[in-house]
Amino acid sequence: MSCLIGIDIGGTKCSISLGAVDNDKLLIIDKLTFPTEKDNGYMLVIQKMYDSIDTMLDQHSVQLGQMSAIGISCGGPLDSKNGIIMSPPNLPGWDNVPVVELFQVKYGVPVGLQNDANACALAEWQYGAGKGLQNMIFLTFGTGLGAGLILNGKLYTGTNDMAGEVGHIRLDNYGPVGYGKAGSFEGFCSGGGIAQLAKIKVMEQWQIGNAVSFCANQRELDNINAAIIAEAAKNGDALAIAIYKTSGTYLGKGLSALIDILNPEAIIIGSIFTRDKELLWDSCKNIVAQEALHCPGNTCKILPAALGEDIGSFAALTIAATCLQLPGHNRTQ
Repeated sequence: MSCLIGIDIGGTKCSISLGAVDNDKLLIIDKLTFPTEKDNGYMLVIQKMYDSIDTMLDQHSVQLGQMSAIGISCGGPLDSKNGIIMSPPNLPGWDNVPVVELFQVKYGVPVGLQNDANACALAEWQYGAGKGLQNMIFLTFGTGLGAGLILNGKLYTGTNDMAGEVGHIRLDNYGPVGYGKAGSFEGFCSGGGIAQLAKIKVMEQWQIGNAVSFCANQRELDNINAAIIAEAAKNGDALAIAIYKTSGTYLGKGLSALIDILNPEAIIIGSIFTRDKELLWDSCKNIVAQEALHCPGNTCKILPAALGEDIGSFAALTIAATCLQLPGHNRTQ
């Protein structure tokens, strides 16, 4: 079996995974996670990654010569061809970081880099809900909203490595801000966007003298997030249900545009959709039925990610496997 390392770099945490390919299966052997330090420069985070890799290799008695490749998944913008992270908004100070070169020099193995949406798309395509498809879209629907595009059996990254930035599409003139734009797809369909919607709706209720079951005071409002609202919705809170219904409505609008433009076999959605599909689905499917062209709309399946909470690890490990062009792995470009 080929031993692989997957590195998932996030704005709040990083995870390092040890994995292996066994025939056509990708196995996660171990994983270490630590908070992303933002105050002392990116090299401190890189050093923690080195330490985590070395610790896992030692714990599992893996020699450096047995490590075949490293895959890195990170939010964009980035230059995957040259292996450079280029100032992602959730990683302040990570300006033109030659991350691939750093790990190649350290470990002497092939290293690949992709943005997180592309990496997740490849993972779901190779091992998850998109296995066997030629045309599919993966939507992150987590902290933000981005897309990875598998078109005609290949990952499509665009002229500047920026294909799939669907979160920037404006769906309405007004609304929560996402990707620097009010009323954007990301504004309505992301963890941050759902929290913004909740703050507006809670303030409306407070101003007319109504209490809100899931938010009692300003401190709680400041710390509100999509998970708190989802829990309240599942417990029957009408305001929380309405917030998710609004997000689902705009999800349907965004999906309809993607269906009409790209005519995919499936759109696979991760994170919040995977966990809380029942809160979003009715309003989403109704809009898709109204807005999408009949033929592509009926053809396209809208599915939760099959790799679940481990998708970040699978994504980074899939990039490592793709570096080696192992059997069953298609080229990303």
